[in-house]
Amino acid sequence: MKCTALLAETMSKPQISVILSTYNQPEWLEKVLWGYAQQEFTDFEVVIADDGSTETTRAKIEQMTPELRFPVQHVWHPDNGFQKTIILNEAIKVAQADYLLFSDGDCIPRKDFLSVHARHMESGFFLSGGYFKLPMEISKAISKSDIEAQNCFDVSWLKQRGLKSSFKNNKLTQSSLKQKLLNWITPTEATWNGHNSSGWRSDIVAANGFDERMQYGGEDRELGERLFNAGIKAKQLRYSAICVHLDHPRGYVKPEMLSKNAAIRKRTKTEKLVRTPYGLDTEKS
Repeated sequence: MKCTALLAETMSKPQISVILSTYNQPEWLEKVLWGYAQQEFTDFEVVIADDGSTETTRAKIEQMTPELRFPVQHVWHPDNGFQKTIILNEAIKVAQADYLLFSDGDCIPRKDFLSVHARHMESGFFLSGGYFKLPMEISKAISKSDIEAQNCFDVSWLKQRGLKSSFKNNKLTQSSLKQKLLNWITPTEATWNGHNSSGWRSDIVAANGFDERMQYGGEDRELGERLFNAGIKAKQLRYSAICVHLDHPRGYVKPEMLSKNAAIRKRTKTEKLVRTPYGLDTEKS
């Protein structure tokens, strides 16, 4: 396994390590990093888990790093198909904090994103947040200044650019009372979602991280299912910890990936497994 790391600056141990998965989406990753530059909560680092992107992504990170006020690590391995779980485990190994937040390099966080996670972290729990999907036209239209002004989280601004009316638009509510109510009444279960979940490093290490046999399709959920089996509970933050998801094609999805992952998840649930033998401590050639 070949991994590289780039550190923006030296700092004391952060309270939160944000782990972002990415693959050949430097334009989207740039917008996401500007989103983290707007965070009200500032005691964090970002670890970019790069599943084999070309040098364009590395160049973008190197260009941005001096302008960012938080440390950035870039963990990379060669492109060998969809191997997100492997690079996420490598990112866990280099992350500095005792608390880990996982999201994607195509999800721009609202300015209160990290403060919401920090406020709700609790021993014995992981946090399950939400995301708001944007169409491609709006995804491309979002500029750095729009992120700084938080326009991309404003329903009126989004509707002016073609967003359709939907109940899902309530995900972008700024009302804390409404957020709590919607979190309580939503029929969606609190699960470990790759785009927006956080938990204690000790719990994740005890589960041996992500199952490296798994490719696309439920690979994040399976980690959460092992945490549930170990007695860890989930808090629902679907309407309060918000990021907007930028559109992109998914050419890497293959039926055989989905069926293999489904079989692994079925065994995890049926046998109530709390640890995978194919995770953080797996021997690699």
